[in-house]
Amino acid sequence: MIDQVYNTIRYQLTPSVATVTLHRPRAGNRVNAAMALELGEVCRRIRDDGALTVILTGRGQVFSSGREKLPASRRADTAVTPAEWLQLHRASAALAALEIPLIAAINGDALDHGLELALACDLRVAARGTRLGFTDISRGIVPWDGGTQRLPRLVGRTHALEMLLTSRVIEAQQALGWGLVNEVVEPGDLRTRTQELALEIASGAPIAARYAKETVLKGMDMTLEQGLGLEADLNVILQSTCDRTEGLRSFFEKRDTHFRGE
Repeated sequence: MIDQVYNTIRYQLTPSVATVTLHRPRAGNRVNAAMALELGEVCRRIRDDGALTVILTGRGQVFSSGREKLPASRRADTAVTPAEWLQLHRASAALAALEIPLIAAINGDALDHGLELALACDLRVAARGTRLGFTDISRGIVPWDGGTQRLPRLVGRTHALEMLLTSRVIEAQQALGWGLVNEVVEPGDLRTRTQELALEIASGAPIAARYAKETVLKGMDMTLEQGLGLEADLNVILQSTCDRTEGLRSFFEKRDTHFRGE
């Protein structure tokens, strides 16, 4: 196992599962510029390391309670502009750009920017009692790292607008009913369950998993006809892979598959 220490996150790698832990527990794992930068760096490393699945979680009692506040005042000769400040703190895009499946292990409250990080993942497993929500409008701002776009794609326009416009924070069980999270488990079971889920995904054909993710995510912004075309095109490509041959061979030979991602 590789255990890499950054300043604001921790990175662990087993042969198939990478675990990224937000590690600013005294600050509620709030996203600052350093964390955003390191999340981008670790995403590039994950690609190089060849992990098949990623788990994103938080250190301590919360997943992430949000972001650092936008400075109310700044010195013109030293500080960045508000637009530059926002760009420096963007972190969700790097996570969402990973081709492999991501699982958010939401160990505690995921609020504002913290929820935006969870929304950038493909699956979300929450500990019972966890709270999720956006309180930005109550402070005169709106989510700006993907929250306004990813939230309605998961829970629908009605629930998304309710959460955003009222700054309503919901508990994990309600988030499950709305489709915001996939599972709710007891806090002591969260780590085991997410590891099981990650290994289950990693045991499948890696190329097929990447294509399934690509088809679903890109297809949501396409017409049905375009989405069906993408699905067909990627399936044609899969027919020429070694994994496809192994899948067929193992079926006929009645044995476990041994995918190589080729």
